[in-house]
Amino acid sequence: MKEISLTKITSEKAPPAIGPYSQAVIAGQFLFTSGQIPLDPATGAVAGEDIERQARQVMENCKAILTEAGYTLEDVVKTTCFLKDMKDFAVFNRVYGEYFPGRPARSCVAVREIPKDVLCEMELIAYK
Repeated sequence: MKEISLTKITSEKAPPAIGPYSQAVIAGQFLFTSGQIPLDPATGAVAGEDIERQARQVMENCKAILTEAGYTLEDVVKTTCFLKDMKDFAVFNRVYGEYFPGRPARSCVAVREIPKDVLCEMELIAYK
């Protein structure tokens, strides 16, 4: 069996992990991010109270991790999105579309709770 080296990625332009995990890991040509919530990396505070502001911060946090690892939004092949309430889907979807015009595969589900009581979270897989 072929061994794949793993590289942990940490970007200072994204909020630090709030638990025992990495912001992202590169395995072969794939990059896997942990779920990113809308924390402002400069302050550690939740970015805004509305879904649009929080969604933009999530996208920027993901973009920062991709950049740190040498990937781009165009390299993303799959995203998984978590919303606290599906009533926010249309606004989240609009913001998401601004960042992902290439339309990677995606799942989007409503969940009961997200850490720090935020409105959205996203994780992604990129391939180079």
